[in-house]
Parts: sequence; C-alpha cells; structure tokens
Amino acid sequence: MNKILNILLLGALTSVTLMADFTRVEMGAGVWSSKASGSTSYVSGATSGEDISTENSESNPYLWVLIKHPIPVLPNLRLEYADTTNKGTASGTFADFTTTANTTTQLDFTQYDIIPYYNILDNTPWVTLDIGLDIKLIDTKLRADNVTPTVGGGTTYSESILLPIPLLYTRVRFEIPTTDIGLEADAKFISYSDSTVYDVRIKIDYTLDFIPVIQPAVEVGYRKQKYKIDEADLDGKIDLGFSGIYVGAMLRF
Repeated sequence: MNKILNILLLGALTSVTLMADFTRVEMGAGVWSSKASGSTSYVSGATSGEDISTENSESNPYLWVLIKHPIPVLPNLRLEYADTTNKGTASGTFADFTTTANTTTQLDFTQYDIIPYYNILDNTPWVTLDIGLDIKLIDTKLRADNVTPTVGGGTTYSESILLPIPLLYTRVRFEIPTTDIGLEADAKFISYSDSTVYDVRIKIDYTLDFIPVIQPAVEVGYRKQKYKIDEADLDGKIDLGFSGIYVGAMLRF
C-alpha cells in the first residue's frame, strides 16, 4: 500500500510543479466490493489450454487524486488506483503447466489510470463536463496451485504481464442546488478488432461544506468493468467482468 501511495503522491507533486497555480485538488479512498465473472485462456504455439473460470466476490481498495488548474492549454490530471482479485479453477493442459483434480487459480488485476482531461463545462451552472484520455496500466498476475509445471519442479505456476490500454474518458457531474449533494458518472471505453474494454461508474456524494479550506466528503457508487481482449500478439484471451458497490471518503481542497 505504501508503494501505491508513493506513486500517486509523486504524480500529484509532479503535476503541481508542471501546472503551477492549480485551483482545486480532490482525493479519495475506499473499498470496492467487486464480483468477478468470466474466464481467461492461455495459448502458446500449438498448445492450448482450457478456460480458467472465475466467479467470486472480493473487497478491494481504490484510491484517486484529481488536480485542476486554471491554464486552458494544459490538461488537468486525474490519477487512479484499483485492485481486483478473482479466484477460480482450471482444467486441461496449458503451455506451461498441466492441471490436476485440485487445481485452483488466482488472477490479480492491479490497475493504474493516468487521465489527462479538459473541462468543457465547469459548474455552469452546477454542471461539470470533462473529456480526455485514459492510459490504463493493468499489472496482471496469474497464480495456479496444485499443478505440474512444464519446466522445473514444484506444484505452483505463476506469471505476470503489464497491459497498457488507451481509452476515451468522459465525466459528468451535477451539483444539486441548495444542497451539498453531488451526482456523478464517468466512463472509459475503447473497442478495436475483437477487443472491447470499458470502465463505468455512477455515484452520489455528500460534502461537509461547513468545514473551511479542507472539506471532507463521503461517496457511494456502483462500478462495472469489462475486459474482452483477443489480440494476436498475446498468448491468450481475456473475457472478464468486475462489478459492485463501492464506498469511500473524500477530501476537497
């Protein structure tokens, strides 16, 4: 967790240096109770494995930082972190291991989002509209237990891969007049060839506006992700979804 906080803090400090005279900083953290469903398969050369299936619920942390400044030419910046973990089963002969009757798997999706964006509308009136580009970095780790590796000994196989995915980004926010309640939705999306990736959220938040300078807030929302990736340069296919409610706390500067 310290490593994650350092990454977000470094990004925030760098952005402040490059975009002096920023006018607003927001940050939040919480827990996402996500349910995973779908499957992945691993193919290498002439060897193909059967699907690694999963369907379970996990509570995982998320963090985000938003930096807005008054310079029109330069984009604003949003940084995000989310961790999704899913456990499942596998059967068959894969390129690097052969399963047994007791094989279990764990697939970790650690997500880092770097989002430069522009304000099209900014509380005009009470409405915010942002558009931008999301560079999503997914650190994927697969672990299979109770298997027979093709090379080496032991009963465990593990592999990791970093997937960079560019997505279009848009965000809409509405401040309910005479209240401290905000309604917000954002979406990240890309579709190309046989692959489609999207990440959608809706939320409601309440800001304690009577506290000066640093205003705390709470947020509750629902998030849904879809990763359908089928590319020739990857030794496998991914068809996974994550969805569920998240709850967190925020600070507005």
